[in-house]
Amino acid sequence: MAGPARAIFFGSPAFAVPFLETVARATTLVAVVSQPDRPAGRGKQLAEPAVKVAARPLGAPILQPERVRTPEFETELRAFDADVFVVVAYGRILPQGLLDLPRRGCWNVHGSLLPKLRGAAPIQWSIIRGEQETGVAVMRMEAGLDTGPVAAVARVPIGDDDTTATLSVALAAAGAPLLARTLPAILDGSVVLTPQDDGLATLAPPLLKEDGRLRFDEPARAVSARARGVDPWPGATALLDGEVLRVFGPRVLTGSAGGAPGAVLGLRPEGLAVACADAPIAFAELQLPGRKRMPAAALLAGRPIPPGTSLADPAARPRA
Repeated sequence: MAGPARAIFFGSPAFAVPFLETVARATTLVAVVSQPDRPAGRGKQLAEPAVKVAARPLGAPILQPERVRTPEFETELRAFDADVFVVVAYGRILPQGLLDLPRRGCWNVHGSLLPKLRGAAPIQWSIIRGEQETGVAVMRMEAGLDTGPVAAVARVPIGDDDTTATLSVALAAAGAPLLARTLPAILDGSVVLTPQDDGLATLAPPLLKEDGRLRFDEPARAVSARARGVDPWPGATALLDGEVLRVFGPRVLTGSAGGAPGAVLGLRPEGLAVACADAPIAFAELQLPGRKRMPAAALLAGRPIPPGTSLADPAARPRA
């Protein structure tokens, strides 16, 4: 290939920014595609995707189509005459017409050890399902949902205190160098691909708001895993006198449950202790509706939650 490869990068959240920077260093970045600006926060002000913010100093055109399955968008991308597309957490499924455009193919960096956890939320579900290890995979894209052959993999352990936020940082730190090492072989056509075993595939569907509702009749480790997997979104919740109580920083405690599932056991050094099916769990931080997130001891100083109070949510039916 004469001269630097021409690349188009697709991505939206902060997780994708290190990969954008990798592609910008290794190629001529001719365009960046990101999600449209969306309302965010309490004020619902329009917020730019992190990739758009990071791409602005790079000088390449930034595209934010509302729809990718249109002849007009395909024509717009075709005009860039790209050698390669790199897609990282873009948030849209690309149609075959777009996948066929770049000469060296369309490549995705996926946050799991494929074929496990195909889909939109692999990082979240790896924690929720209690996995001890996950990773990132560089995959050639095809029409199926994360079904393409894999070019490279990096493995990352999942810690007992990892949240989706912290694990995302670790995966990006491992994945960006992996992409940098793999891109030259992709661009010169020497990359070696390994087909996925569809029989081992599992799915990681998008999270729903109700996925954050905790069920204290589950084992404490499962409650902790769910609370960490939904942090920062949609956030882990319990019910306090009919109000939604957001809880953070779970820590599984030793000993027997100590009460009915969902019963408050009191303040411990680790936070507010609550009974689960087999053992207590403590939450380091709490947040009441309309209030700031704060350490459990600080919240309880102004709003006592007596031992025996139930935080159980009868409507909680978390997906596995």
